Amino acid sequence: MTDLVIERNGPVTTFIRTRSAARNAMNPEGAQALCDALLAFDADETASVGVLWGAGGAFCAGFDLKVAATAAEGTVAGGALDIPDGDANWPRGPMGPTRLMLSKPVIAAIAGPAVAGGMEIALWCDLRVMEEDAYMGVYCRRWGVPLIDGGTVRLPRLVGQGRALDLILTGRKVEADEALRIGLADRVVPKGASREAAEALAHEIARFPQGCMRSDRASAYAQWDFDLNGALRNEWRTSSAFALSEGAAGAARFAAGKGRGGDFGSI
Repeated sequence: MTDLVIERNGPVTTFIRTRSAARNAMNPEGAQALCDALLAFDADETASVGVLWGAGGAFCAGFDLKVAATAAEGTVAGGALDIPDGDANWPRGPMGPTRLMLSKPVIAAIAGPAVAGGMEIALWCDLRVMEEDAYMGVYCRRWGVPLIDGGTVRLPRLVGQGRALDLILTGRKVEADEALRIGLADRVVPKGASREAAEALAHEIARFPQGCMRSDRASAYAQWDFDLNGALRNEWRTSSAFALSEGAAGAARFAAGKGRGGDFGSI
């Protein structure tokens, strides 16, 4: 059983992990299913924004240590997952999609724990919407399980090296209010409202001209690989064509009276 349900509402696709008896802890089958589902979403020209949510009040409690404890040697995460040299033919990450670079945004809707590998999945997402009693943390610190789904890379880039090392070295609990304050969360919403809020945010993003939005997103991710001049050159090469293909049409809508005074309601 992969314990994954996919629901579609127009341009927004919601991926629901339903392994709630295990607090949505990941197993190899679930990791593969989530990775495959997100790749299919990225290839679907009618889909624009994804939402990842865990049913039953838990986003993801990390990799299932009961599965790991009984796995054969070398198969703890479900197979050979070594990253080869070069940029092609990478296997999935132990938690599933954490090595993917999709062309479309995905929002994490976080209820309850997003800890250990579950935190790494949340970090992989573009945005994080947390319920007020949700929390994150490198809880795997207690068991000698390392961060191997991008946590040591994405966390410092998101919150800075000093704060990241505090969380990585101590494994302490990070509640929603602190997560918002340090930039680990983007929105904090009432208990039980993370999915609704994340889907509403997804629909807002889906309203915008998608080529322009995706190219700006791609440039923001790619700039880490360049010095300043290289990043500016890459930004131009990535996005400038959309100034004509989408920007000109948008300028015409503005000239006709849309979106005046910063109004996002009528664009």
